[in-house]
Amino acid sequence: MKTWRVVAGSRIEGLALGEETPARTGSTQLRVRVHAATLNYRDLLIVNGPYPVSTQAPLVPGSDGAGEVVEVGSAVTRFKSGDRVATCFFPNWVDGRMSRPGITGALGGGDGGTFAEEIVLDERALVRSPAHLDFAQAASLTCAGTTAWHALFEAGRLRPGNTVLLLGTGGVSIWALQLAKAAGARVIITSSSNEKLARARALGADAGINYAQVPEWGAEVRRLTGGEGVDLVLEVGGEKTLAQSLASVRMQGAVMVIGGVSGLGGTMVPRQLVGVATRMQGVYVGSRQMHEDLARFVEVAQIKPVVDRVFAGTEAPDAFRYLAAGKHFGKVALSFA
Repeated sequence: MKTWRVVAGSRIEGLALGEETPARTGSTQLRVRVHAATLNYRDLLIVNGPYPVSTQAPLVPGSDGAGEVVEVGSAVTRFKSGDRVATCFFPNWVDGRMSRPGITGALGGGDGGTFAEEIVLDERALVRSPAHLDFAQAASLTCAGTTAWHALFEAGRLRPGNTVLLLGTGGVSIWALQLAKAAGARVIITSSSNEKLARARALGADAGINYAQVPEWGAEVRRLTGGEGVDLVLEVGGEKTLAQSLASVRMQGAVMVIGGVSGLGGTMVPRQLVGVATRMQGVYVGSRQMHEDLARFVEVAQIKPVVDRVFAGTEAPDAFRYLAAGKHFGKVALSFA
């Protein structure tokens, strides 16, 4: 089977495609023919470095994969051959509170990855895919979709009628836009591209702000909310955006810190939280149960995740370059069909 490997930090040029023998299937494991995988910013950090991984040997990147079960172990009870499934980001975090044992073995960080024609995983590390989605769409639930679900509804406690602020038009933000609108929330979104803002409005965004034209966009968010600020911010920017996110949130609102596309450094003055009783919480993807809850919601609401571009499975370096250039709107995928 064709499999991509890379030494963490060796950059995109270090990606190598080779032929490998498929692993054997254990009693509680499944063999999945991967039809599609989607890329995340985390994958780019692993390839380019620095990002903590569990091995210095060439690893298989990718946490997101969707395909068809082609072999089941003798003790498997959750799935059968022919089922359409997607990977869980954390194979060991099934439900309940986040724990250190639960988040060990995250896919694509050294303990297996999805950028291969076949993968073998324990049955607890997979979720049934919504029937109306194609494989690339289904793969996007694993990381971006589950992260958005966790940030909005589990940690963010979003309610119908609330207003949420989304930063940029990458995978998590566009997923959050679709979920928030389906749940009856108002959405404000930022981008440096007026074309992308128009696309976001077509998906249901109530307002858009071009942060390249309005650097102090926190004030514009307050103007759009009658001076109050938003109930919830999904903060994916990090170092260069956090101050504006805090300026955008209402008293006793919440900022969910998800990523650091603009950097992971910076400083924060405590009074920015204390003076307005703002709650700030980190979100690191989510459990299998959250993924399953998301899948049910997506199926009932008939949400179709936005996949910007699908590259052939042999074009992983080009897909990474496209992601790194920030040209995407929604998700970038690889097809192994």
